[in-house]
Amino acid sequence: MPKLAGKVADRFERAIREREEQWLSPLAVRSYETRGRLRVETESSLRTPFQRDRDRILHSKPFRRLKGKTQVFIDPAGDHYRTRMTHTLETTGIARGVARALRLNEDLVEAIGLGHDMGHPPFGHAGEEALDEALQTRFGRRFRHNEQSLRIAESLNLTAEVCDGIATHTGPAEPETQEGKIVRLVDRVAYINHDIDDAVRFGILAPGDLPRREVELLGSTGAKRIDTLVHDLVETSERAGDVVQSEEIGEVMLALRSFMFERVYLGPQVRAQHDRARAVVRRIFDHLVERGENVEAIVEFIAGMTDRFALDYAAGLDY
Repeated sequence: MPKLAGKVADRFERAIREREEQWLSPLAVRSYETRGRLRVETESSLRTPFQRDRDRILHSKPFRRLKGKTQVFIDPAGDHYRTRMTHTLETTGIARGVARALRLNEDLVEAIGLGHDMGHPPFGHAGEEALDEALQTRFGRRFRHNEQSLRIAESLNLTAEVCDGIATHTGPAEPETQEGKIVRLVDRVAYINHDIDDAVRFGILAPGDLPRREVELLGSTGAKRIDTLVHDLVETSERAGDVVQSEEIGEVMLALRSFMFERVYLGPQVRAQHDRARAVVRRIFDHLVERGENVEAIVEFIAGMTDRFALDYAAGLDY
């Protein structure tokens, strides 16, 4: 049996290289042509470097904590609201489908998708804004969840391509790889549509409230909208030789995103929840500063909190 396993391991890399040369697009990153890791190490004989990155993310504590971090609503009562983990899985699943259709590296896309939100603090974007404001006021520095995700990726010694895709899934910098560009676009495709679903479940929106033009072009359900967006992304990217949306569909998706910011993310129904989130983050932050913790420890601690842990921790400070 050990001899058989040895034979498989001996031919694994060669088989993967041959398969990728036959199948992958010239634009795809080859699994064994990575720019490497921050710290040199012996690679696995039965996994490509990107498959190994995926496994390191899946087995990490920051990834497991994503199940306790919500997207829009703070600690909602109900089992079916999205969490940061379900968002991550939805993004990764859609992104892999796009990568397969474009003959790009699915393993690289999967690793980037699974790791892109590992550094997100509790309470969604309200928590991120609160931590950023507190850091600016007290230490003159900023907080961005993609930068925190990158720090975690580097601590796991992930490959340069995965680290780049994680760091650039949001913000001004563009990904260096086509695979990173897929995750950057699909991240929005996923959260816009599943946040609509959650907002309807919460009672903030009714299906008829969605803007008519966007619904007519993209579809009346989340599944239809995602299908339209994915087909447009694949067909437009194939023609362009780059990961891009068509101008019309891209504009419509951004219009739907603006609608969500106006009616949901910044709307009056969730304002009280966001105020509560900011107060909790600031209470914990001030406590840690008063206790003499250094800024790096404060960021690491707060960014790693789940919603429930943050709420319980802050409540304990009131006694």
